[in-house]
Amino acid sequence: MTPRRSGLRPAGGRNRPPPFTFTRLQYTSGDWDVDQRMPSNVLHSLVEYTTIPVAEHERIVPLASPEVFDTGFAYLTGHRLVQFTARERAVFTRYVKGGGFVFADDCNHDIDGLFARSFEAQMATIFGADALQKIPNDHDLYSAFFRFEDGPPTASLELNGWGDDLVHDYLKAITIDGRIAVLYSNKDYGCEWDYDFRNKRFLAEDNTKFSVNIVVYAMTA
Repeated sequence: MTPRRSGLRPAGGRNRPPPFTFTRLQYTSGDWDVDQRMPSNVLHSLVEYTTIPVAEHERIVPLASPEVFDTGFAYLTGHRLVQFTARERAVFTRYVKGGGFVFADDCNHDIDGLFARSFEAQMATIFGADALQKIPNDHDLYSAFFRFEDGPPTASLELNGWGDDLVHDYLKAITIDGRIAVLYSNKDYGCEWDYDFRNKRFLAEDNTKFSVNIVVYAMTA
């Protein structure tokens, strides 16, 4: 597995770190390939705000593949059932326990929706019933690059009454050895950030800034 890098400024010459790669996990069940414009938007923000070198395109890796271990950051999303095969479960477990970081986002933004219930059940099976815990709003995640004083920013889809018609004022995580290993969101950031990055100029505030925090935390924690 490629270790997470400790610095944000790339060194020159042969010491230049490999570029950050946005890796999406393809799993057998469910619709893993939603919010297809979101990765480009996140990568644009990393270029805009940081000095992190990035690979230009999203990388899609089957969860059952050993290629999962080539990245320090992985994204998992969907609306439907999350039911890992035995091989997928084994790879996910080894990846997370070995130092990998997974950002899982529920596109239903619904605490009782099918994705939420089935993903949480998978995490309970792998890591124990109480492994997923709310993280406090003063967690290092919220100051990893930009500062979010009130914790996770609210998604417009929450405010518009989609999903469970609730604003989720927390994120959950599975923590291993003091670091977040699985970051879990019911807020549907994937769809929130699923637009052409050139449209950011029409926003009063760039809503992808929190994605920068997630990536920086994953690379440095």
